[in-house]
Amino acid sequence: MNKWASLILLSGLCFSTVKGQNPKATTKDTLKPTAPAIANGSKLIEFLSAEVYNVKKMDSMDYLILVGHVKIRQGKTLLYGDSIILNTTLNTLEDFGNVHINDADSVNIYANYLKYIGATKKAFLRKKVKLTDGKGVLTTDSLDYDVNSKLGSFKNGGKLVRNKTVLTSTEGLYYGETRDVIFRKKVELVDPENNIITDTLEYNTYSQLTNFLSPSKIITGSRVISTSNGNYNTGTRKGYMYDRSNIDDSTYHFIADEMAVDDSLEMGEFKGNAIYTSKDTLGFDLMANNIKANKQKSTFLATENPLLLIKQKKDTLYIAADTLYAGKISDLKRKIPNARDSVGVITDTTLDKYFEAYHHVKIYSDSLQGKADSLFYSMSDSTIRLISDPIIWANNNQITGDTLYLFVKNKKPEQLYVFENAFAINKIDTSIYYNQLKGNKLNVWFEEGEIHKMSAKGNAENIYFPLDNDKDFIGVNHSNAQIIEVYFENTEPAKVVFKNQLVGKMTPLNQTPKEELIIRGFKYQENLRPKSKFELIKLPSPALNKP
Repeated sequence: MNKWASLILLSGLCFSTVKGQNPKATTKDTLKPTAPAIANGSKLIEFLSAEVYNVKKMDSMDYLILVGHVKIRQGKTLLYGDSIILNTTLNTLEDFGNVHINDADSVNIYANYLKYIGATKKAFLRKKVKLTDGKGVLTTDSLDYDVNSKLGSFKNGGKLVRNKTVLTSTEGLYYGETRDVIFRKKVELVDPENNIITDTLEYNTYSQLTNFLSPSKIITGSRVISTSNGNYNTGTRKGYMYDRSNIDDSTYHFIADEMAVDDSLEMGEFKGNAIYTSKDTLGFDLMANNIKANKQKSTFLATENPLLLIKQKKDTLYIAADTLYAGKISDLKRKIPNARDSVGVITDTTLDKYFEAYHHVKIYSDSLQGKADSLFYSMSDSTIRLISDPIIWANNNQITGDTLYLFVKNKKPEQLYVFENAFAINKIDTSIYYNQLKGNKLNVWFEEGEIHKMSAKGNAENIYFPLDNDKDFIGVNHSNAQIIEVYFENTEPAKVVFKNQLVGKMTPLNQTPKEELIIRGFKYQENLRPKSKFELIKLPSPALNKP
């Protein structure tokens, strides 16, 4: 039999004597003992009430044995229990059954057993421990609590419940002053919306703010956010992540130096080398230093050196501008002019998407380059519309006009349609001469990404430099017709066909005045042509390495 069991047994033998000496002492009437308060310097333990009490002396120690709805106070801390053995010599106590600590009305702790050190105000609670601060409830089988610092710790597993949020871990620290709990080792947070897995996490029971202190995963349906530095509020469903965090979903992957997400509105903002990669059949990447996304509306707004990559197996198309925007065609308020198919009738919802770029638009692929002030790309009709001073370059050919429509098939150029003031220029290798084709409108057809045919209509005009078998210039042909068609072989003009109202002449090259070697409006702008994809990519090296 241990010492405490002996004391309880001895106290039990004396209960009848105490009750006999004081007939008013019953289970309903609390004794008001005249025993002095237990002092330890300025720290005072006061015995307030109990149904039965007794004083014992054992091993040179003085004990106060209290039974039945016991209540003790030290400063602003109240301690309750079924039975308490108070060592008045050492200023310690043990509390058995229905243990309750009320710490300044801010924290309440319950357990089956308590050992309390009055000098240091440290409490050691065991068996079915429960701590609550009015918002969260922490349960564990073993908790050490410092009343002075309001710091509690557990090392053998604990669970915190706050409304529908449940946090579990092997170890934890509770800070009563701030209502923060730091969980360590095998940490998991589960609520109706998210599942968070990490090794170290800080959670505030009042604000519901979760701070990530180690590599963590926030799992929401098919979406997984990976971060090692950031926070997420399970109440507001807003989060901020840093240090190159990333989001992985079934349809996309997002990575950025900084992220802000609002799951309540399904919105996000991504800063610093942000890269969005689609996983669906659309096959595009978006890079920028700032990307704002709205998942609910399926929109993106990219600024600060944005770059769109329309991915292909061999020839990815790069589009850069001051601003890039993506949205659903079905949500457009304005009418988009029809191209070859109507953009208003969409049978495949995956094609219900458009990209818009404006100001200083540049385009680059291995087979085709371009520039304009603004661009509109519709997935439903696979048409890239270039507006305001547009230029397209393909091999040695430059094409300009008021507006250009580039039709794409299987992500490759299929046809180019030029509205008004169409002008095509073909530079002849390393010479100073240029084949030229002008008309009100121009159609260009491609095969495997290369120009196959051009057709100018309406006041069509052509200057052509034919070559003999030795590749020497024969002369210069200057012609006008209603329709002029140019056929290409190996990316170079090979045959010219004139239709309706042909007027033309062939003159020797050395007898042709210089001003007759070009058509009015000629403007060769090779200096504006993007030379490589790296000219469009202005992001630091992490983004350059992205395929």
